[in-house]
Amino acid sequence: MSPRVPLLSLLALVVGTGALSGAVRWGRVLEQPPEWYAGAEARAVAASVLLYQRPEGGWPKNVDMTVPPSAAFLADAGAHAPTIDNKATTTQLTLLAEVITAAGASAAPEWRTAFERGFDYLLAAQYENGGWPQFFPLRKGYYTHITYNDNAMVNVLALLRDSAQGRAPFGFVDESRRTRAAAAVQKGIACILRSQVKQDGKLTAWCAQHDEHTLAPAPARKFEPASLSGGESLGLVKFLMTVPEPTPEIIAAVEGAVAWFEQVKLTGVREDHPPAPDLPHKHDRVLVPDPAAPPLWARFYELGTNRPIYTGRDAIVRYNLSEIEAERRGGYSWHSDDPQKLLERDYPRWRKKHHLP
Repeated sequence: MSPRVPLLSLLALVVGTGALSGAVRWGRVLEQPPEWYAGAEARAVAASVLLYQRPEGGWPKNVDMTVPPSAAFLADAGAHAPTIDNKATTTQLTLLAEVITAAGASAAPEWRTAFERGFDYLLAAQYENGGWPQFFPLRKGYYTHITYNDNAMVNVLALLRDSAQGRAPFGFVDESRRTRAAAAVQKGIACILRSQVKQDGKLTAWCAQHDEHTLAPAPARKFEPASLSGGESLGLVKFLMTVPEPTPEIIAAVEGAVAWFEQVKLTGVREDHPPAPDLPHKHDRVLVPDPAAPPLWARFYELGTNRPIYTGRDAIVRYNLSEIEAERRGGYSWHSDDPQKLLERDYPRWRKKHHLP
């Protein structure tokens, strides 16, 4: 909660903007038509968001903020640390920016204050080497690693980039913060380039998290070993491709990653999710031979060999999805076909745009 705005004042603001109808779910608050952000429901959600802001300026994750915090949440607010994981903080800042922009001169000053504190939180959380930890202030454990996982750092960089360039809905951001944001983005890009893994002298991909000191691939949870990531690497490549005038280093990074994606794609198999009422997630996840199936990419690839790997809560690396326990097999995203759009559409367009031979 913001130390600058009393709790009772914020509660009054929520009530004053109109009842929270709950018509829009928290996971969809950034997917609404422009007119929604000028309406009573959006203002009420924005007022509710202010109640969840931590003294450091960021927001916790995995919380429905379309409604004000419960008494239980407030009683244990210290357990809800600010983070960039699972789209936390970047979602709240973007929502506030949408509401501030839609309201114009009638925007509540509390929204702008909260936005600026959150924006400054992101800038303060950046390491000197350009990366971002999962939590700030820092928490012991893998949380201190530079976090590409689930596009956490990419989400931050995209917000700062759009703010630095004055893109909607961040046109109101002041010049000083735009300048600082632009510098942070350049440092972030440098970190991405420096942490790209080389194999036999060739640039490949990235791990879901990298050591904050050495930039080497680093493990996270027991089922998330140090490895090359088919998911997070896609987000990093797509972000690098948005740089208007890519440097030779950026071009080399994209080319290396695309070549790696081509090399490690899985063909002749598809992923099925057969019902399994007796299993923890009520379904299983299996790879089935299918010569006609489109390519798949694994979540994790072994460093050095590029073999797909699967790890359960025992932290033992295995090479077949069927060998890990049912709870992890069905409760985690192990494969994706998303890189196919990069190879077939985005990458060729990028090369054409920049007149690459």
